[in-house]
Amino acid sequence: MQLSSKQPVKVFSVLVMIVLSVIFLLGCAARPAVSNAGELVVDVIDVGQGDAVLIRIDGETVLVDSGDIPARDILVAYIKKQGIQRFDKVILTHPHADHLGGMKAVFDSFPVKQIYDSGQTTTTSLYKQYLTAIRKKKIPFAVVAGGDRIELGGGAVLQILSPLKPLLEGKAALNNNSIVAKLIYGNFSMLLTGDAEQEAEAVMVNAFSGQMKSTVLKSGHHGSNTSSSKEFLAEVAPEAVVISAGEGNEYHHPHPTTLKKYQAMKIKIYRTDKDGTVEIRTDGKGYSISKERN
Repeated sequence: MQLSSKQPVKVFSVLVMIVLSVIFLLGCAARPAVSNAGELVVDVIDVGQGDAVLIRIDGETVLVDSGDIPARDILVAYIKKQGIQRFDKVILTHPHADHLGGMKAVFDSFPVKQIYDSGQTTTTSLYKQYLTAIRKKKIPFAVVAGGDRIELGGGAVLQILSPLKPLLEGKAALNNNSIVAKLIYGNFSMLLTGDAEQEAEAVMVNAFSGQMKSTVLKSGHHGSNTSSSKEFLAEVAPEAVVISAGEGNEYHHPHPTTLKKYQAMKIKIYRTDKDGTVEIRTDGKGYSISKERN
C-alpha cells in the first residue's frame, strides 16, 4: 500500500498535538487548581491591603475574610479560576473594611452554607450590608469564641483560640477581638490571626500555653508592629510566616521591627505585596509553599 503525500503531514500533525497535550497536562499537574484527595490547600490571596484566605480539603471550601472593596473583582476572579462554585463556610475575623469589604461580592457570586464571625458589631454601612445580605439569603450564622472547634472534613479542624470572654476593650478592640484559629491537619498546622494585636496575643499565650505551636503563621495585622510580640512568636515558633499586605501601602506594613523579629528566629518570610498569592499544600505530613511571583 502506498501512502499519499498528505498522509505523513497528517501523522506529524497528530503527533505534535499529542506532545502539546502532554506538556499542557504536565503543566497543570505542577500546580493543580483544586486539592488532590487527602491534600489540604491554603491560599493567602493577594488582595492588596487586606486579608483573604482560601482553604480547601476533600471538596470542602472555606473562606476566611474577603479583602477590601477595591479588590472584590480580583477576589471573585481568583476563586472562580480555582473552579469553586460554592462555600461551605465563610469566616469573618472582625468587621474592618479590609477584611469585610469583599463579602458582598462573595455572597452575590457564590452560595454560602454557613457564616461564622466574632460577634463584634459596627455602625458602618458596609457592616449593615453584610448583615442584610445574610438575612436576605437566610445563611446560617454563628458566633465563635476561644475553645470552640470547627470541623472542616477530611480530618482537618479549625481550633478557635480567640476571642475569649470577656471581650477586650479599648481603641484596638475590633482588632484584638479578631477570630484567631489554628488550622490543624495531621502534623501540619497554620495559625490564622486576623488583626489580633499584642494584647490579644498575651491573653492567648496565657490561656493556651503549649497549644499554639504552628508550622506556618499568617502574620497578625499585616505585619504591623502592634502584633507579633516576642512572647507570642516564641510560643508559636513557626517555620514560615505569610504576610498579607498591599504593595506600597500607606501603613508601611510590614513594619521593619516585625520583619527583624522573624529574621532573628530564622522564620522563612512570604509577602503578598512582593510574592503575590502564597499557596501552602500539605498531606498532613510534609508541606510545600509556592508563590505567584518569583
